[in-house]
Amino acid sequence: MGTLIGHVGPGFGFLIIGLWQLFNHIKLYCQHPKSYRPPIWFPAPRVRHLELYLIMMGGWTSILMELFIGPSRHQPLDPTDWTIPSNHLHNFEHATISFTIFAYAAFALHFDRVRLRAGGTLSFLLGALAFAVELLLSYLHSTDHAGVEWQYHWLLQIAIAVSLITTVMGIPFPRSFAVGFVRSVSVVFQGVWFNVLGIMLYTPRFIPKGCSLETDDGRFVVPCKGHLSLHRAKALVNLEFSWTLIAVVAFSMWFYLYLAKKYPELAEYECLAEKVDQEDGIWKSPKIEEENPDSFADVGKWLKPKDLER
Repeated sequence: MGTLIGHVGPGFGFLIIGLWQLFNHIKLYCQHPKSYRPPIWFPAPRVRHLELYLIMMGGWTSILMELFIGPSRHQPLDPTDWTIPSNHLHNFEHATISFTIFAYAAFALHFDRVRLRAGGTLSFLLGALAFAVELLLSYLHSTDHAGVEWQYHWLLQIAIAVSLITTVMGIPFPRSFAVGFVRSVSVVFQGVWFNVLGIMLYTPRFIPKGCSLETDDGRFVVPCKGHLSLHRAKALVNLEFSWTLIAVVAFSMWFYLYLAKKYPELAEYECLAEKVDQEDGIWKSPKIEEENPDSFADVGKWLKPKDLER
C-alpha cells in the first residue's frame, strides 16, 4: 500500500461506504426520530445487500492487488523456499486487513439471509474486529514508518480508533444517533485521509521543502534533510489533518441540515393492542374491565339486538 494507488484505492472505498452510511443514518433519524434503531449496514432500494456486496468486492480486489498483482513477480512468496520475503510482509498485512473486512461482509450477508436472531449483534462484533485488526496492523506495521510517513500513519490510527470505539458502542446503545453519526463520519474521514495521504506523500510536487521522494527496497520513502526540515514537515501534516477534519465535520453538518429539510419527520402511529400503565410501568392489554359497570363498552352487553336497531 506504499504507493499513490495503494492509498487512493482503499480511501475511495472507505469514502463511498462512509457517505452511504452517513446518508442513511441521517435520513432514518430525520424520518423516524422516535423509533430510530439503525442496522450496521443499510440496504439499497433495489438491491438489498448492495453495501455488503461492494465491501466484499472491494476487499477481494484489495487482496488480489496486494498478493498477486502488486508484486513484481505477481506472487508474494519466495519461489525458492515458498516463504514470505521481508519486502512482502507489508503486502500480507494489508491483505489481512482486507480479508477481515471481506469476512465481516460475508458473514453479515449470511446472517441476514438465515434471519439469525443475534445476527445484528454479531455483525457489529465482526465490524469491530475488522477495525481492530486495521488498527493493530497499522500500529505494529512491519514497515518502519519514520518521519513524515510516521506522522501521516499515526494520525490515521486516530480515525480508525474512533471507528472501532463507535462500532463497539453500537451494541449497548443501538438507538443512539450520535454513535451512528460519529461512526459514519469517522469512516468518511478515513477515506478522505487515505486520499490525502496518498496524494501528498507520494506526489513529488507536494513533498515538503527539505524532503524528497526516494525508493528503498522496492517501496517509496520520504526522508528529510535535518531536524528542522523534518519538524516543519510534521507540522504541515498536523495542519493538513486539522484542516481535513474541519472540512469533513463541516460537510457532515451541512449534509445533516440538507437531509433534514429533504426528509421531514413521518407520522408514527402507536399500536393500540398494548398500553403502558403509567403508575407501575407494566404493559397491559387494553381490555375493558368487567368490574366497571359504567363502561360504555359494557352497555352493549345488556342491550338486545332489537334495542340496538332503534
